[in-house]
Amino acid sequence: MAHQAGGQRPAPRPVPDTCEIQAYLQDYGALLESQSCPSLVVDHHWNVVMANSAFETLFHGVRPHPTAMPGENFLRFVLFHPDAGEVLGEHEPGWCLPMLAQLRTALETHGHDHELQSVRREIAQDPIMEAAYRQGLPHWIRAVGEAATRLDGAVRLLHHPDPRRGRTECRIVEEIPQPLRELGYRRLTMVLRDPRRPAVPVRRPRRPRDAASHLTVVPPTQD
Repeated sequence: MAHQAGGQRPAPRPVPDTCEIQAYLQDYGALLESQSCPSLVVDHHWNVVMANSAFETLFHGVRPHPTAMPGENFLRFVLFHPDAGEVLGEHEPGWCLPMLAQLRTALETHGHDHELQSVRREIAQDPIMEAAYRQGLPHWIRAVGEAATRLDGAVRLLHHPDPRRGRTECRIVEEIPQPLRELGYRRLTMVLRDPRRPAVPVRRPRRPRDAASHLTVVPPTQD
């Protein structure tokens, strides 16, 4: 069965108790594990249902966090984990803003969902992130177009821990087989591309875990 990056929770998460669905997910987990590229299955909360070893390897070096581990909830990891930028290159424009757009879309569909509302409340508690969500996100979408908010097909930068890859790009491929669709799941795969240049180890200083925010793309609003 697929591994859970950054956490030891059994995979997959509970689903309707039917033999057929459980058997499908077990086989799908085996398929996931056979892939060499980081791949994960998420629900509409962005909870990670299952992930493969390549995903676990990519995020192996991140520090423990009570609510934002990559193998627990990928949306929370991107937005709230202080180490996210060490793995996700061009973190703010390449990952944070698109994920904020994903959250906005999810809230439009599941407006009363308590898990999504919990993420929204956490954003509201951070003035910089709240400004990014309310002012920065609409401005960014106007500048780059709605297509940039979609994940499927997007090319994003990664800092891979394997020095043979180092700073490299991935193309995100989204797949929703019908059995996953019926469960409200989707699969995202980060298809690794050839490195842009020979890897040079770069150590960026880690932000303190209790830092108020790791977003700087939009300043807080002024009263």
